[in-house]
Amino acid sequence: MRRPHIRALALAVAVTTAATGLAGTAVAAPAGQRVTAASVVGAARTAAFAHAGATGVAPGDELHALDVLIDPEGARHVRFARTRLGMPVLGGDLVVHLTERLGYAGVTRAAGHRVAATATASRARLTAGEAERKAAALAEGEAGPAELVVDAREGASALAYRVRVGGSATTEAGGSRTVVVDAVTGEVRSDTPDSDEFLSPHLIDALRERGETVDPETGTAPTTALAATAGGTGRSLFAGKVALTTTRTGAHGYLLKDPTRWGTETRDAGGREPENFARGKKFTSSTDKWGNGTLSSRASAAVDAQYGVAETLDFYKETFGRKGIAGNGKGARAMVHFGDKVANAFWDPACGCMLYGDGDGREIRKPLVVLDVTGHELTHGVVDATAALEPTRVDEDGNQYGEAGSLNESLADIFGSAVEFSAANPKNPPNYLVGEKLGLDQKFLRRLDKPSLDVLEGAVDYWSPAVRDAEVHAGSGVSSHAYYLLAEGSGRKRIGAVTYDSPTVDGLPARGIGRAKAIAVYYRALTRYMVSTTDFHGARTATLKAAKDLYGAGSAEYKAVDRSWAAVDVTAANTPAARH
Repeated sequence: MRRPHIRALALAVAVTTAATGLAGTAVAAPAGQRVTAASVVGAARTAAFAHAGATGVAPGDELHALDVLIDPEGARHVRFARTRLGMPVLGGDLVVHLTERLGYAGVTRAAGHRVAATATASRARLTAGEAERKAAALAEGEAGPAELVVDAREGASALAYRVRVGGSATTEAGGSRTVVVDAVTGEVRSDTPDSDEFLSPHLIDALRERGETVDPETGTAPTTALAATAGGTGRSLFAGKVALTTTRTGAHGYLLKDPTRWGTETRDAGGREPENFARGKKFTSSTDKWGNGTLSSRASAAVDAQYGVAETLDFYKETFGRKGIAGNGKGARAMVHFGDKVANAFWDPACGCMLYGDGDGREIRKPLVVLDVTGHELTHGVVDATAALEPTRVDEDGNQYGEAGSLNESLADIFGSAVEFSAANPKNPPNYLVGEKLGLDQKFLRRLDKPSLDVLEGAVDYWSPAVRDAEVHAGSGVSSHAYYLLAEGSGRKRIGAVTYDSPTVDGLPARGIGRAKAIAVYYRALTRYMVSTTDFHGARTATLKAAKDLYGAGSAEYKAVDRSWAAVDVTAANTPAARH
């Protein structure tokens, strides 16, 4: 993908404080000055307490830096997690924005209210053991230790226990869940899966009711060999024959591990659910040739996975300078053939892995190792490491609801599509469709130009108050549509092999600024101006701030961002009155 033309280079120095430490870490500074990450964090922390009326912090709060971003034009941004009297504050995350001279420039905060001083540990009526037993019974798994937290989400200031439950029978493939139990009333405040599944329970039920299956189109691998740039070649299920950078382990030994991408590796779960990546079986070869393009070789799915992860890492690094999914210079990992008849693919933040099931043989007939699925799921990892957007609620079937969750799904679709454009693989042509190779009757799972054409998930084109509690894949259409309009504009057009016809809520045209500029705006908005509770109106504000940073407040790009949101009925005028 070509880089956008902007006033200053869109890349920034990212310092992941947990991995590198702060004391001696130097970051880029103007005029040869040496500014350490520690000094930036210190200035941001001081500013947060000095401007407590705006930031919402109070005596008894502590701010823990998660990352530091230094923009080329001089601005600094520090993302903080918050604790109160030593207890983590859920929904307490914030980003403090500083000027080049480390002066306070503003804040983006998840909780729009001050956390009540009455949320103290002494008020707990439930014991930790009682909370653990309640969480284990609810999630049908083994509870870890309960941790006292302050739940500041949705306008609350409640004392609660947070419990991670492993091996949950209510989660795909027995994954873990996080249950939050009110420490005073015993009420379950939230129950959410820790992994991000590509296919929702709602979608799988819809496919079952329609008698439809997901049978990805594998196609035929090309007969002409591709020149591998640093090692081997693989015959994939979906992407044709691809070059793979591998690790040589001996005179005639190779490992499916990429040393040029921070040790990114794919392993075989062997139909089991390994507790960690180390328990997966390594893929090895004596010829540095992998897979045969069909399911008869276990390595074929591994080729797709390794290729997809590499392309996604390359996209984020080459486009934004992001080194690894978490921005910490570490590779991504994948396990294929995960579990017994697991009909999904998902990002597991605890493992730092992409996990791919083989399908259930009914609705889902092949491993979901398609490129845009990988780009989508790894983007959930990027979101987890930045804004950490969360759904408002999860129903008893595991379906997620709420605008922050919808925005999370939308960003995963947006950047997953961008990965396809970056890869430019003729066997997997790039487009603004998601899941077009899954073999569905509607020819795609979701699409960005007119989301409502997705009848399986009931996606919407425009915002309305009802979207605030929409299922996240249905609600994702709002920001996906806004992004498409920003990139390509409204109306009928043909891009590559696909014809698009994107409408607007008012029937007036929207003019695009090009995909490169649009994706730059959305990435900057995600990494600097979004927090865990950002909704669609918050996303509008975030993208406008990003466009102002990159192109100026009076620019055509800034005006196009504003118009793209108005075209999906997200405006300053209809911002909900009570937002937290």
